[in-house]
Amino acid sequence: MQIPTAKVLINLSLDRCFDYLIPPHLCGKVKVGMKVMVPFGKGNSFREAYVVGLGSIEKTLEVEKGYKAVLEICANFPALSDNMVKLAEWMADYYCCAREVAVRALLPGAIRNGKIKEKTKKIYFLPDTGKALSYIEENPRAKGKHAVIQSLLKRTGTDKEYILFDAKVSAAVLEDLVKQSIVSYEEITVERTKSTKVQIIRSKPHTPTEEQAAVLKKIYEKMDEKDSTSTHTVLLHGVTASGKTEVYLQAISHAVELGYEAIVLVPEISLTPQTVERFRSRFGDMVSVLHSGLTENERYDEWMKVHSGKVRIAVGARSALFAPFRNIGLIIVDEEHDPSYKQSEAPRYNARDVAVVRGKLENCVVILGSATPSLESYKNALDGKYLLCEMKKRTDESIVLPEVKIIDMRLEADDDGRKPVFSKFLIDAVHKRIAMGEQSILFFNLRGYARKLVCTECGAYQAECPECSVAYTYHKRAGVLRCPRCAAAVLAPEKCPQCSSKELKYIGVGTEKIENISFEVFKDARIARMDSDVMTTPRKYEETLSKFRRGETDILVGTQMIAKGLHFPNVTLVGLINADIGLNMPDFRAFERGFQLITQVAGRAGRGEVPGEVLVQTTLPFNPAVCCAANHDFKSFYDEEILIREELQYPPFGHLMAVHFNGEDPSLVMESALELMEKVLPYKDETTLYEEPRSAHFERMKGKYRFIATFRYGNLAPLRRALRKEIFSSVYKRKKIDIYVDVDALSLL
Repeated sequence: MQIPTAKVLINLSLDRCFDYLIPPHLCGKVKVGMKVMVPFGKGNSFREAYVVGLGSIEKTLEVEKGYKAVLEICANFPALSDNMVKLAEWMADYYCCAREVAVRALLPGAIRNGKIKEKTKKIYFLPDTGKALSYIEENPRAKGKHAVIQSLLKRTGTDKEYILFDAKVSAAVLEDLVKQSIVSYEEITVERTKSTKVQIIRSKPHTPTEEQAAVLKKIYEKMDEKDSTSTHTVLLHGVTASGKTEVYLQAISHAVELGYEAIVLVPEISLTPQTVERFRSRFGDMVSVLHSGLTENERYDEWMKVHSGKVRIAVGARSALFAPFRNIGLIIVDEEHDPSYKQSEAPRYNARDVAVVRGKLENCVVILGSATPSLESYKNALDGKYLLCEMKKRTDESIVLPEVKIIDMRLEADDDGRKPVFSKFLIDAVHKRIAMGEQSILFFNLRGYARKLVCTECGAYQAECPECSVAYTYHKRAGVLRCPRCAAAVLAPEKCPQCSSKELKYIGVGTEKIENISFEVFKDARIARMDSDVMTTPRKYEETLSKFRRGETDILVGTQMIAKGLHFPNVTLVGLINADIGLNMPDFRAFERGFQLITQVAGRAGRGEVPGEVLVQTTLPFNPAVCCAANHDFKSFYDEEILIREELQYPPFGHLMAVHFNGEDPSLVMESALELMEKVLPYKDETTLYEEPRSAHFERMKGKYRFIATFRYGNLAPLRRALRKEIFSSVYKRKKIDIYVDVDALSLL
């Protein structure tokens, strides 16, 4: 006689399945994807677990004595579909993480916990940053309180759960700081759902252009045929303002007409409100929003709307990919090249690639859209793995691509070789736009006021983060020095800590300084800045964009936050203050990222009736990334860059896998790295290129020394599985060495 069994993952990161008997009263009720309660460990302890498989075993006395049984089904937990369980298994295997971690990634915390928070919550903040940093200096032994203050410097206006988790302190530490007026809070009412009182004007489908119609025809054919043997992924390569969003909207409409559901991914939360507005204006209440910027209550409600079938379309950032639809016909990944799709914590997945895998499991169409596709996606399209669709013209052919001029900043230098922040060309161009009632965008991809603080008297002092191997960035408005890697902050000193001289010099520029210089150079202009220093809430972000949209701002200064997806027809000038940032980084993707960024920023200009102009300030005027971007020539850039990648056997020629080792004792970290490599190298095939463990570019971060080993090209699967098995070994945990594998790494810094 056979007894039914359930294979479960305990809600702990053990990366191991356990078999439990299914008792008679639960036979036929326990399904794959359910959460159940099982006895685990000694005594009467029990744990939550996810069912990932069903089976049976021959009934014997030994089996009944040796196996424990499932206690109950967690009734309030919505079961995952079979395909989602398969997706989690694939992610765990491919991205070298525990199976439990992969399953957790599919579910928002509110769904996993089954708990909804109270309708009111306390939001904590620092009322006086200077006072908080002075408190740190005056109380050097209060490490827990230091951690709370640093947590709030990183993320002001947040809840208790985040602070206690991030600072790793008890609630008493936080409350003591409140009593001392170092930390304040305000109690807010948490709405279960976003207000829908704002009336959205419904839009109708536009008549597609010739190029859009040709692309839609191919997408419809893919959707209609549902042929699992042919490629299900479409790479939509369209220049900026070519109407990719309209293609998405009409493709979704077709999917909905066929009875399917659709998921739309955007790279960043900041883009979500605009995208949602466009989709809701077309589809109304059929749209749900899923991203980490929502409250727990909102995430719970939005997720349950999808699960219960109340909506047909989910829009959001990375996590929206796991929307629990059961009849998906279309997944769209907008700006597919964007590095924001790569998760920085386990599971370190790339949402673009997981979207392709989910599309295969669900047998649905996947559209990857971009004006600057990643080299991996474009090569897949040329090799026939993806269907390549191109749109080379803007929707209104009278609106031409902006004219891009390269400004050689070496010619702008004075007799001492010092280069100005703004070239004469850029200053004249901005003044001209202001006089004509047009708008300008000034782009600079570094925050803060200055990049370094040094003492010119002794020459020995440079303000550096004690926990990371990088210089502090100076933020003038807040009067603080902030680490660009770990975000820790200290008060900016008034005199040199080493020689007591007041001859301190701030070197380099950031967006805050660009804004200040703009106020001096363009005295009567209305200027706003957009970066994560000032855009601390979604409301501020929307207010700034709304003013710019209404023409109440002449110049918008910002980082890559303003480089993507924004459509302002009155913007006729874009100035890239320093296009060289990133091009000299020791990273094989540096030129690709530079080309993408310049092209994306340039695409914000000339989207209305007045032709646009883009001024690219650089000291590398002949760099291929700069030249090809100036000519709107993706194909030439691809042809040149792909030859270098092939010669060096970097992606897209094979995969890249980085193994990271972090710890407080550098010699012990290196010893552990070599020990692990010795165990897994027998699994390396002869074509795979291996680089031994070495110090990372940023050698120290958050007090830990960092080493990295890499594998590329060849068959990495056996190595990957060997690494996955070894890194869960308790040996390294006892040594306090953090080891993780980054598969398809986007950066080696």
